Amino acid sequence: MFKLTFQSILQTLMWTVITGIMYPLVMTVFLQLVFPYQAGGSLIMRDGKVVGSELLAQGFQTNRYFWPRPSACSYGTGTGGFAASGASNLGPTSAQLQKNVDANLATLRTASNLPADAPVPADLVFASASGLDPDISPEAARFQVTRVAAARNMSVDQVTALVEKFIKPPQWGVFGMARVNVLQLNLALDAADTKKG
Repeated sequence: MFKLTFQSILQTLMWTVITGIMYPLVMTVFLQLVFPYQAGGSLIMRDGKVVGSELLAQGFQTNRYFWPRPSACSYGTGTGGFAASGASNLGPTSAQLQKNVDANLATLRTASNLPADAPVPADLVFASASGLDPDISPEAARFQVTRVAAARNMSVDQVTALVEKFIKPPQWGVFGMARVNVLQLNLALDAADTKKG
C-alpha cells in the first residue's frame, strides 16, 4: 500500500514537472525563436507603439473607418487588464437578439444612407461567438466602401482598391472563407490619407 502511494506521488510530481513546467518552457522558447511575431500576440506596431493585434477586433465607430462585426463583449475591453470574450448566448427566438439585430441594421443603413429594407451582410449584423473576431467578409467590407470614401473625401475606386488588396483567401485555400482584417485595412486607410494630405 505504501509503495503504491509513493509511486503515485512520484508519478504526479514527475508529470507535473514535465507537462507543467518543462514542456511549456521549451515550447515558449522554441516558438519565440521560430515564430516571434505570432508568439508575441501578432501585435501591429506604428511609430514604435502597439496599435492592436491582428487577432483581436477593435470597436471602430466613426464613418471614417470600416466597422468590425458587432461584439457582445465590447470588443474585449474588460477591466483589470483582462480581455473579456464571449457571445451573447441569445437564442434564435430571443426578443433581445431581434432587438439587437434591428438596431444594428438601422445603424448600418442610416450611416450608409440606404433605404430601410436594403440588404446588409450578415456578419455586420450578428456578433461573432467570441466577440473579438478581427475579420469581416469581403462583402461586408465592400458594403462599407461608399460610406468610408465619403467620410474621408476619397474616391470609391481608391477605397475599393484598398479593400481588394486586403482580402485574404481561405487558410491554405480550403479552411474557412475569404476575409478582410479590419484593423489592417483601417491602418492602410490612415496611411493613404497621410500620403494624400
